[in-house]
Amino acid sequence: MELENAKKTPLFDVFEKYGGKVVNYSGWALPVEFEGLVQEHEAVRKAAGLFDVSHMGEVRVKGPEAFKFVQKLVTNDISLLEDNKILYAMMCYEDGGIVDDLLVYRFEEDYYYIVINAGNVEKDLEWMKKQSEGYDLDLVNLSDETAELALQGPKAQFILQKLTDKNLDDVGFFYCARDVEIAGVNCLISRTGYTGEDGFEIYTKPDKAIYIWEKLFEVGAGEGLKPVGLGCRDTLRWKRAWSRHIAA
Repeated sequence: MELENAKKTPLFDVFEKYGGKVVNYSGWALPVEFEGLVQEHEAVRKAAGLFDVSHMGEVRVKGPEAFKFVQKLVTNDISLLEDNKILYAMMCYEDGGIVDDLLVYRFEEDYYYIVINAGNVEKDLEWMKKQSEGYDLDLVNLSDETAELALQGPKAQFILQKLTDKNLDDVGFFYCARDVEIAGVNCLISRTGYTGEDGFEIYTKPDKAIYIWEKLFEVGAGEGLKPVGLGCRDTLRWKRAWSRHIAA
């Protein structure tokens, strides 16, 4: 697919301003880098980086049999979850082949939020709908109604705290908080990410994404915050995994 035919996230219009080098990434027009992979890698390791991950998919599962359905849908044990806790899991076919890897957020006992990978949204949703037949629940694709930013790095909490009255110390690793005001905008935040560093993922309405992006840079640029492309996300993830392997 040519770049001009790729889908655009709500943040597409700020990429040029920040020097983003846009490529086709799983059918989406996304920046692979801004200043450069090395500089962005160092920013996330030493200060903070901000990623646009609005291409990810979000699905709401709610209803009397939501727990029963999600427990069958994924490989991990969601009975381990309490309200506002998150777990990582696989979603598999009957023969054990992987449909996708994903995050399951438990909001309430009968209310779950599932985050899936960008290139798999349609396939995943079709599989979920098929598996949900016969269950008393509502399964809704919220992907088009959701923008997602990932603020990652050792200064992520310090920077985000400048924009919210929510005490971020109260949001533990792999926990989330709903209805958090970020620069006056209602958001869902979670202490999750793909970089191996501390950080938060921020979910908001598409029309608020650029506003929050700019506000984060207003308070974070002086702390070393840099925009980061998806090419750097993969180098961060694999370098951290390799470092842990060597240390072991």
